[in-house]
This record gives sequence, C-alpha cells and structure tokens, in this order.
Amino acid sequence: MDSSARVVLIEFNELSPILMDRFISEGHLPNLKRLRDQSEVCLSVAEEREPNLDPWIQWVNVHTGLSFAEHGIGNLSEGHKLRQKPVWSLISQAGRPVWVCGSMNVQYDEGVRGYILPDPWATDCPPYPAELNPYFNFIQRNVVDYTNTKVRLTRSDYLNFVRFMLRHGLSLFTIQTTLGQLFSEKRVGGSRWQRAFVMDKMQFDVFRSVYKRLRPVFSTFFLNSTAHMQHAYWRHMQPELFNVAPSAAEQQQYGSAILLGYKEMDRLLGRMLQVVGEDAIVILATALSQQPCLLFEEKGGKHSYYVKEYSKLMNFAGVSCPHRTAPVMAGQFWVHPQNPADAADIQAKLGALRVGDMLAVRTRREGDSVFANCCIFRELGEDAVLHIEGTDRSIPFFDLFYSADVVKSGMHHPDGILWIRHAHKRHSIRQEKVPLTSIAPTILDMLTLPRPEYMKGPSLLQPSAKAAMA
Repeated sequence: MDSSARVVLIEFNELSPILMDRFISEGHLPNLKRLRDQSEVCLSVAEEREPNLDPWIQWVNVHTGLSFAEHGIGNLSEGHKLRQKPVWSLISQAGRPVWVCGSMNVQYDEGVRGYILPDPWATDCPPYPAELNPYFNFIQRNVVDYTNTKVRLTRSDYLNFVRFMLRHGLSLFTIQTTLGQLFSEKRVGGSRWQRAFVMDKMQFDVFRSVYKRLRPVFSTFFLNSTAHMQHAYWRHMQPELFNVAPSAAEQQQYGSAILLGYKEMDRLLGRMLQVVGEDAIVILATALSQQPCLLFEEKGGKHSYYVKEYSKLMNFAGVSCPHRTAPVMAGQFWVHPQNPADAADIQAKLGALRVGDMLAVRTRREGDSVFANCCIFRELGEDAVLHIEGTDRSIPFFDLFYSADVVKSGMHHPDGILWIRHAHKRHSIRQEKVPLTSIAPTILDMLTLPRPEYMKGPSLLQPSAKAAMA
C-alpha cells in the first residue's frame, strides 16, 4: 500500500446487513449503494455471544485487533483501562495525525498527535485537546439522559456550546435543521426522538472542521442514532412479528423511524465522501447488527426503567459514604466510592432493593467500583412500591425511577456490515465472514505500519485473505 494513504473508518453502529440490502433495493439509499458498488463487500462477525454481545465490547475488538478474552473491557466507560494500544495510538506513535470522532470505549496516550473525542458515555476519559470540552459535555448530557425530558443544562452550558459550534464548522444546513426540529416539537409534539439526527449533523460539522484543518492519516466517525431506532422501533417497522402490538398512534409516529435512520446515515455518508475525497480509503463498519427481540413478548414486551436522580436513589438505599455516580447507556450506571473499601457496602445496599419479591437493581463489582442497572423488565403499575429487603422502608417506585418511552423490540446479532473502498474502487464480494479482530491489522497494513505482537488477527490484505474474495 501507499505510505501516503488516508483511511477513514465510518462507524455506523449496529446497522443490519439485511435491512441495508432491503432499503438499497427499494431505492432509498443512493449514497450507500454507490459506496457498496465501489467496495470490497464483507460480512463481519462478532465472535462473542451473549452476555458479551455488546457494542462497547465489539468496538474495542475492532480498534485493537483483540478479542474480549484478551482485552477484558466489558462495560461502557472502561476503555481508559485498556492495557494495549488501539490502532490510532499506534498510528500517532508513528508520527502521523489521527482524528477519533465519537468512537466507543476509547483509550489514548497523553500527547497523542491529533484529536480524540470519546463517546458520550465515557465518564472517565476526557476529550483531547481540551478545546473539545464544551461540545463533549453538552452532547454527553443530552445523550446519557435522552429519555429524561428534564435534562439539566445551564445557560452557560448552552452559550459555551454555541460558541464552540460557531468556531468549529457549524453549517447553515445544521442551523436550519435544528430550528425545524424545535419548531416541529412545539407545533406537533411527540417528535423529540428525532433530535438524535440533529446531533448527528452537529457531530458531522465538528468532524469536517477538524478533518479539513488536521488532514489526518487515520480518522473515525461514530454514530449510534439508528442503532437506537432499531432497539426502540423494530416493533413498529414489523408489527406482525410481535405479540404486543403498537397503538395506531404509535404506529403512525414510529412506523418509518428505522427507515428514516438509514436515510439519515445515507445523507451523512454522501457529505462525508465529499469531505474525504476520492483518494481516501473508506471503511464502513457496524461491528454487529440487530434483529427483532421476541424474547419478552409473552410477558408483555421488554420494559426499561431508568433512575431519575441518583442522589435520591442512593439516599433511599442508605448509601451515606462519599461516592460519585456516573450514568452510561440503557439505564446502567457506575458508583465510584471515594474509599474503595466502601464498594462492598454499596453493592449490598443497592442489591437489597426490591419490588415485591423481584430484585430491583442488579449490581456487580468492577475493581473498586460498582456497576448497576434496574433489572425489572416487565410492566409495572403506577402503584408499584420499592422497598428495602428486611426492613420496613419503602417508597413509590416511580418517585425514584421513570419508564423509558418505548418497549424495546430490537436486539443484537453478531453479523455486521464491513465494506472497504480501496483506492482502485473495484467491487468484490468476500465469501467468508471476517472476524472483527482483522480490521485493526488491515488498517495498519494499509498505512504500511508494523503490527504489534499482541495483534494476531489476519489482515485482509494478506495473500491468503485476498484469495477468499470472489
């Protein structure tokens, strides 16, 4: 490969190969079709299975060339604990600039040559350089609390964010889209769920601004909005598969939500290809995909409950030691005690919470911290009561928790999309599935950089791998 090559890794989390083919064949996705027709088309496979089939594990596999058994990063906001260097650190170490935009569970070395914007669920990994802080903090508050209509942001937060965006490529198109979204929410109501696509456009503006200035040899661009649409609205896309049918009003509002997500990804991809140019090597990866979630249909579907205010929950549970809480994705949260010796007591007290005879909060120790989430997935009545086992202490459940806006209907699948637009832009189809651990060594080969010894996955540029194409 040419040592002057530039590689762009587009990370559209959990898009489905089946839905992608369907929507392309129906004529909805012209830019994705163009990329596919210019690419080596592969089906990636996540070698992990439940309970380890999660994107915060699989994307670490992609970035390091290591399996979960080798890297051990099993939760969101743990990427900073990674002992081995991800691919961007190796490229930076070779003196080449990198731009990591939103990738999940990142780790980087101080003084990295470039820019690192962690995913919004990263609570212990700040962006680099610090100029990204106003953007990161604003997006984090909106994404982590997206189901909570009472996101607490100050006037100063908004002003700092607007100043940042004006200095980092905010486009007229994004301004118009934002105003249109806010107007729609006020006029029609019920469309708040589409804010995710507005934030995607803001993220693209930031990516484009830094990319043009830095001209990185390697860059990533991660989006999760359509993965969320699949988790939330698969029931509305294919109601015939589910026992619990959406109402007519829900069907009208959300029936095309997933298709809209794919269309938004298609439009952003078209803009991305213009920014990176015809000479860039473009890799589209999804790490895994989704399928209909039918496991809870006999119980009324999978309901989810999230903490309203962590301080109130901890106070009710009797946790009085100094600690810090950090919410992540899907109602999960970390509790970091100031004194590591208090972790066992925190775990015991959260583990004593019950609704009837049901465990309310599942916990596990992770080093000196506790990782937790509400583990009730059935529908609860408005009169549900949370109590502490072995005591007479109780409180209305919905004083401390709120219900997610929809019943989950999409679940993870190990197959994923992997398209590689090489410099020659010749279309080909690889017959064998590609393990995620092959992506990082392939990127290093594309940039003519040596692989570290721990990165043992086969590169797709090796002669034996090329022979697998048809």
